[in-house]
Amino acid sequence: MPRTASEFVVHLLIEGGHREEVRFPTIQDFQKWYSNELVPKATSEDFVTVPIKNIQGEYMVVRPSRILAIRVEPLFSSSIDREF
Repeated sequence: MPRTASEFVVHLLIEGGHREEVRFPTIQDFQKWYSNELVPKATSEDFVTVPIKNIQGEYMVVRPSRILAIRVEPLFSSSIDREF
């Protein structure tokens, strides 16, 4: 039986060596953001909003043309080191 990821971590490699990490609850949420927000404006210098759903009151904007690479990593509940 295949395991189901509890969330997906998206690593953005941005021009200048900056790295950002954003989390999506499902791969479909990431794909929706990627195809609706990022791809249509791939060469744009205008800012697009990156959803940060796990941090209340914070937001991030990025210029799509400055994103050099994206890595999507599934996280499983059993692979997360949680301290209580």
